[in-house]
Parts: sequence; C-alpha cells; structure tokens
Amino acid sequence: MPVEFLGIAATGDGSETTARTTHAFDRDYTLRLARAHEDHGWDRVLFAYGAGSPEPAASAAYLAAKLDRLQILLAHRPNVSYPTFAAKTFATLDRISDGRLTVHFITGGNDHEQQREGDFLPKDRRYDRTREYIGIVKKAWTSREPFDHEGEFYRFNDFVSDVFPVQQPRPNVSFGGSSPAAFAAGGAEADIYALWGEPLARTAEQIELVRAAARAAGRTDTPRIQVAFRPIIAPTEELAWEKAHRTVAAIRARRESDDLVRRRLANGAGPENAGSQRLVEIAEAGERYDRALWTPTAAATGGAGNSNALVGTPETVAQALLDYYDLGVDILSARGYDHVGDAIDFGRYVIPIVREEVAKRDAARADAARADAARADAARADAARAGADAA
Repeated sequence: MPVEFLGIAATGDGSETTARTTHAFDRDYTLRLARAHEDHGWDRVLFAYGAGSPEPAASAAYLAAKLDRLQILLAHRPNVSYPTFAAKTFATLDRISDGRLTVHFITGGNDHEQQREGDFLPKDRRYDRTREYIGIVKKAWTSREPFDHEGEFYRFNDFVSDVFPVQQPRPNVSFGGSSPAAFAAGGAEADIYALWGEPLARTAEQIELVRAAARAAGRTDTPRIQVAFRPIIAPTEELAWEKAHRTVAAIRARRESDDLVRRRLANGAGPENAGSQRLVEIAEAGERYDRALWTPTAAATGGAGNSNALVGTPETVAQALLDYYDLGVDILSARGYDHVGDAIDFGRYVIPIVREEVAKRDAARADAARADAARADAARADAARAGADAA
C-alpha cells in the first residue's frame, strides 16, 4: 500500500525548545516552511488548532493559493462554528486548493482549553457532538437538495450549500483519540484515524480497537491509520543521542520559563485526555522501546500532543517507521523541533529510505499474490483433469 508523510504547517518559528521570534502568523515563515516540505518529498502538512492561535482555515487558504502540490490537513474544533458554516468553509478551501484538503476534527481533550472559547460540555458529550457534527458536514458536502436536521446538538431547516468540494464525493475526514468514546466516534465516521506514537505492541492494540469500532458501526471498510512522532536524527547514533538529550534539556528549560506551566505542575495537574495519559504512563514505565522509540520528550512535556521521539541515524529512524508500516500504518506524521531544518533533513534523508523499502515490500507482496494465484490456477486445472480422467 502507498505510504504518505504528514508534516507541520507552523505559522511561527517557536517550538517546545525555542522561543518564537516571528509574529504568531508570519506569512514569510509559513510559506518557507511549507516549501521546505513540498520540495523534500512530504505529502501534506497539518494546520493545527489552538484557542487564541491564528485561525487555521485562513492560514491554509493563504498557503493553498501559493503552492500547487502540497496537501492540507486542516484541524477544526466543532465547538467554534455551526456545522453548515464549517461545511461551506471547507468546501471553499477545497476549491481554493483544487482538491487538496483533508479535515481533522478535534473533539478537545482539555476542559480548560475548550472553555477558553465558551465550550463547557463534558468530554464524552463532546464526542457525541462531534459525531453529529461530522455527519452534518458530510451531508452538506454531498447533498444537492435542501435538507432539515434535528439532532441532539444541532437543528436547522432547508439548508443547501451553493459551494461543493472539488473532491468527489467529498474530502476525507480525519479523527483521533484513545478513549472508548473516541474509538466509537472515529470508528464510525473517520476515513483516517490518527494516533500518537506508542510502542509497537500498544499501537497494534489501538489499531485493532479502531477496526473493531468500525465493524461495530456497521462499516465494511476501515479507517486508514496515521501515527505521529518527533524524529531526532543525526549522522551517527552517538550524535543522535547527544542531540536527543540536548533537546530534552531545552524542553525542560522552556517549561521552567513558562509561568502557567509551572503553576499547573505545582498543582500536580496531569493530562485530562486519554492519549496524553497513555504517553505519560508509557514514559513512566521506561525510556526506550522497540527499535528507536524514546519517551523523555513526552515526559518533559507532560504527554502534550505528539511528543514521543524516534532517535537515531536516518537509517535507524526509517527502519523504525517501517516497523509501524508493517503493522498497517500508512500515514506517518513527523515534525522536529527546528521546523524548517528538521523538515528538510527528514525529507532528504529519511523519506527516500522509507519509500524505497515500501516499494520493495509492495513488489514482494504482488509477486507473492501472483504466485498464489498461479498455484490456485494450477490446482484447479489439475482437479479438472482428474475429473475428466475419472469420467
């Protein structure tokens, strides 16, 4: 199966290790980072969502008008707009990008962050709302006739859009989460299910939960699986590990300088969402897993978001990514801490190795399938001859 690479579409140059020197939305930096991805083999970039951060749909529209190939993954929180309005926004952006849009629906795993924009719904109820929201968006993308809706969270009459996506029947929907409510909602609605990087055995368990949820929802297909990491690469293993330890030290120094983070840590407040809780649990159980997974980066951020690292030479990190591909992961999300430089290095040194090895695996599978088919044909022919002889 084909493999795809997802990077980050940061609109400013700050990260967990370095303070921002640009505006929150800097046009030149946004375009420079996107071009670094497009020019070095990446397939798409994520415009993330945060309360108070630059509006991602407008940022994505700016980028879509400037670049011709790079695809867009747009993060969206259902609490910030009505679903019919969102559907029109997404369809318009798909038009601007000539069919390069995927929408990543974020239910929200932190009550404080949600309440910043007026959302006081409990987390499990937010998943119910997201599921209804996605269904409305899908219908608005595809229905040429006016329709009514009366659900638990939304009610409207006689809506029909005048703008439809380029992609037919609709753009893909991406979704993530590690709680039972998340698996139920995403298993029912998602085309792509996004996971954070965990050890191989635990990732395999989560993939099966996604597939089981899709079956429980009555689907005959299953979502594609995406897994996210923070690669730390260098020409030698020794240099990579030195870089990894410098990275963690920089993350800790940045957190110490953040008054809000210090207060939260002093109060003993852990993460609310299941995904971050899993990352903290994995980090507490050990620092290194499998071929190259390293958890201190996640521990240093309190399990915040995509934070587990893959550490090593490009060859080591590529082989680690292929281990996940062999589990059934075909979208690999990666971002470093120096966004531009790391996007270039990963695209230059890691992506080609992974693509070459995937092509070899796919060719071997195709050869095996042809051989199986030939054996089956021969067996049928032998059976037919035996039947003819018996007659």
